[in-house]
Amino acid sequence: MIPLKYNIRSLRVRWATTLLTCGAIGVVVFASVLTFGMIDGIEHALGSSGDPDDLIVMRQGSDDEMSSTVAPNVARELANLPGIASTADGVPMASREFITILMKPRRVGGGTANVIVRGLDEVGRQLRPNFKIVEGRDIQPGVNELITSRSIADRFETLGLGETFDVNNVKFTVVGLFEADGSSAESEVWTDLRDLTSAQRFDGAVSVVNMRVPDEAARRDIVERVRNDEQFKMKVVSEMDYFEGQKSSSIALKVVAYMIAGFLTIGAMFAASNTMYSAVASRGREIGTLRAVGFPRRAILSSFLLESLVLCLVGGALGCLATIPLNGITGGTQNAATFSEITFSFRFGPKVLAQGMALALAMGLIGGILPAFRAVRLQIVESLRSR
Repeated sequence: MIPLKYNIRSLRVRWATTLLTCGAIGVVVFASVLTFGMIDGIEHALGSSGDPDDLIVMRQGSDDEMSSTVAPNVARELANLPGIASTADGVPMASREFITILMKPRRVGGGTANVIVRGLDEVGRQLRPNFKIVEGRDIQPGVNELITSRSIADRFETLGLGETFDVNNVKFTVVGLFEADGSSAESEVWTDLRDLTSAQRFDGAVSVVNMRVPDEAARRDIVERVRNDEQFKMKVVSEMDYFEGQKSSSIALKVVAYMIAGFLTIGAMFAASNTMYSAVASRGREIGTLRAVGFPRRAILSSFLLESLVLCLVGGALGCLATIPLNGITGGTQNAATFSEITFSFRFGPKVLAQGMALALAMGLIGGILPAFRAVRLQIVESLRSR
């Protein structure tokens, strides 16, 4: 076995080529990990939105909240079903909610995008994960106030704290910014249910009823009754299943991301391969000497393959490290399921970084195998005569 320090020394001697190849591989891994981190952030936003104790009741045949309507009297009956959890004040934890989508301009000339505006009962805030006001205050019903997340406030015009936001030519004032554990709720704008339906000229309208039912037996009874009782005949799904379905919006992004990563990886493999071919061509006499002193062909093969792996893994590590400062930075894209803006935070956890290093490993193996075979095929006499 040829010592590893021989390969390290060889890379150090050809430092300019080594740096260029490491840089190219690092850029490829950086771009790929950035994309993987975005997908992981979107999946986290949707995955953390559902609570296993929560149910969403909507119209039969509806696939999402926006296409659903619930009659006001039915919504009131649903909100008072037995088995629904109560707050400390004895209020049923069931929120009647009306959802609409408005097209609004992004800040700094970023074009326009759809933003979800949700009118909900006061108890609805408690149904979202770890909801808390982080700046300003909560809304007061009846005075056209709204709250949103910091990421939406930063991305859309007129949604900053203290600014006014038009809903069907009715002015709403942004009075607070909230957090909800990075869930999809942070991609929405919230206001009072009656204020929103009045502004939209749909007084009393309800899209869905969101309720918390922690007892499993009570949850089964409610599902059975809501689906089959002639009084309701509604569709009811667990919140976990609802948001799991929303994850389909990330599938297209995943396909595109893996295709881009694949093309970039192929390009980087050529860079690694060229570097190793150059190394073989310039070290013919060294290879001949190694063979002459007794190193077998497999030792030559493994040595050059190892050198290629070291080259690519160093580049991959640099690419992964370059993404660390971007961890947690927020971004946004369109949710294919709702055609509205969804915000997310880039997440570069162990899984994403491992994917980046796996790409680097593939570049080293595939890009180095052909030059390594070329080194093995060199004849000893011809190699010793080479310069």
